Amino acid sequence: MWVSLALLLIGALAAVVAPRLMARAEWPEREPVVALWVWQCVVAAVLLSFALSMTFSAAVAWQAVRGHVFAPAPHAVVDAYALAGHGPWSAVMAVLLALGGVWTAAMLARVIHRAQSRRRQRRAELLVRAPLMPGEEPEGGRLVVLEGERPDAWWLPGAAPQLVITTAALGRLKGRQLDAVLAHEEGHAQARHDWLLNCSEALASGFPQVPVFAAFRNEMHRLVELAADDVASRRFGRLTIALALVELNEDRGVFGPCPAADAELPQRVNRLLAPAGRLTAGRRLRLTAAAALVPVVPLLVAFVPGLSALK
Repeated sequence: MWVSLALLLIGALAAVVAPRLMARAEWPEREPVVALWVWQCVVAAVLLSFALSMTFSAAVAWQAVRGHVFAPAPHAVVDAYALAGHGPWSAVMAVLLALGGVWTAAMLARVIHRAQSRRRQRRAELLVRAPLMPGEEPEGGRLVVLEGERPDAWWLPGAAPQLVITTAALGRLKGRQLDAVLAHEEGHAQARHDWLLNCSEALASGFPQVPVFAAFRNEMHRLVELAADDVASRRFGRLTIALALVELNEDRGVFGPCPAADAELPQRVNRLLAPAGRLTAGRRLRLTAAAALVPVVPLLVAFVPGLSALK
């Protein structure tokens, strides 16, 4: 029973402490890809802690579950976990954690269904505004140009991601700025940022009171844009993508003294124009390795007692 409680405590502690530590850190804006990896490892550790806690609690509460979980294990391993004597409380904990898992799966299914519905609707609207030419395959081109007086460009995810851009945007983007915008959106598509956004939205909407999930969603929306900006800047330069962002958004009031919407855009442009400099390769490697070890902690708590009993 103590293993279940320890795992539950580790998950709860990570859910509360990790967002505060990441909020105080200054390096995520300089290394958004590493920050994305760190956040994924932290969330994976939280979910893994709760899943393992549910498994051990169920093994304590019900003999049938225990028989499946510890079927190949010798008696010394089973004795090391002290599974007897805590049935009622373990059953309650196992049921609550199982309900949380079912709710998480339901939220993820709902978010994915809504995202697919929106994508189908937007593709249908796109076909109305830009019908296929004779012999042209659906989703055959990566760039679709629409007639429009408002400069705009967006990425349409899917099996064949497409960049949609208006004629007004083409008139504003100069030189290699169009290529930079295309590279930005390709960065989203290649890294499958839509899946990160969907997962973070599902967790945050399903458990709005859990700090790590709310922070995970907020940071995913910010970090994926910074990461895509970096993809474009490495190919076409920071000034090029910064000017492209300004050209596409200067009429929306986001660069005034009181931004009307998308207050992060000025910060993104300032970051491109005055970069803080990347971390050293050694520090990036250490952060990546340290993050990868975070999900290992609940695994150690779960399996060390059994492995120790085998000595």
